[in-house]
Amino acid sequence: MKYSGFLALTFLTLTIMGCGEMKPEIDVEAEKALIKEVVENSIGWAVTKNKELSYSCYSHDENLFWFSPDDAGTLKGFKAFTEITDGFFMLDDFKAIRSEVRELYIGLSKSGDAAWYHARLDDFNEWKGKPANWEDVRWTGVLEKQNGKWVIVQMHFSFSHEQMVKKLTKAEG
Repeated sequence: MKYSGFLALTFLTLTIMGCGEMKPEIDVEAEKALIKEVVENSIGWAVTKNKELSYSCYSHDENLFWFSPDDAGTLKGFKAFTEITDGFFMLDDFKAIRSEVRELYIGLSKSGDAAWYHARLDDFNEWKGKPANWEDVRWTGVLEKQNGKWVIVQMHFSFSHEQMVKKLTKAEG
């Protein structure tokens, strides 16, 4: 009798401890909708120059990394991001017209605290009244759930080789 009581108590303890470590079910579609909103806001904020909206989309630490098609636009850390925001995007010389995120794919980790995306981006802007567009840009990124909120920790923008050849050929001829 002592032995069966000990087994029952052991089983109960292990069951309670095991349940305490179980993660709640993740609503994948709801998480992906939140991630989509962050991705779209991370580029769409510029039309209204709502920099608080922009800042809410990114990790506020030195792990933030952003590869641009040219090295001059590559950023490391949130401080560098705020500097380019104030020193370029918030200037009157820069005017965002519209952007479109196409073919957006979002992946979500099993643990529900990391995500990744890839998409095509059309970003129409003006610099000093002249077109400064990024059309059909390949765009990838990684998000992390920090303090219950999705934020971008890494992004990469690039043009395909074919796009670059076409652009160079057009400029030459």
